[in-house]
Amino acid sequence: MARRSIDDIKARADEFADAFENYDPKPDDVDAPLPPVMAVKLAAWRRDAAERELAEAVHAAREQRLSWREVGEAIGTSGEAARQRYGASA
Repeated sequence: MARRSIDDIKARADEFADAFENYDPKPDDVDAPLPPVMAVKLAAWRRDAAERELAEAVHAAREQRLSWREVGEAIGTSGEAARQRYGASA
């Protein structure tokens, strides 16, 4: 595959932006169920995103000197469990 120039990439991005901005959903687009494997992939992606967000929040809380007990209570577990789960990254 040939390498694309910056101008080619920008033009393609503009095409996608135009298509997105001008998209008019059809009734079947909104309520169409996801294929099962896509539903699983989407749920896994959401779980991973939530885990990253939680780890970042724990890290920020620890930087603000919240105790592991307080962190654990906030996420519905013990302080020791929170420390074991997030201690290395916090």
